Amino acid sequence: MVKFKISVNHNLCIGCGACEQNCDNFKLTDGKSSPVNSEVDEIGCNQEASDGCPVSAISVEEI
Repeated sequence: MVKFKISVNHNLCIGCGACEQNCDNFKLTDGKSSPVNSEVDEIGCNQEASDGCPVSAISVEEI
């Protein structure tokens, strides 16, 4: 079964909240984004969050 790893580079993240608007798997904590679940079975809205990040801080990788 294919799984996906979701991660956020906190050095790049500007805390704009675009990921939260695109996907309920993200939350802002202390001004930085983090995935609620870092491994998911379906890519779902996580790719939309990654594509919508203005600083490309979110990565979605097949594992």
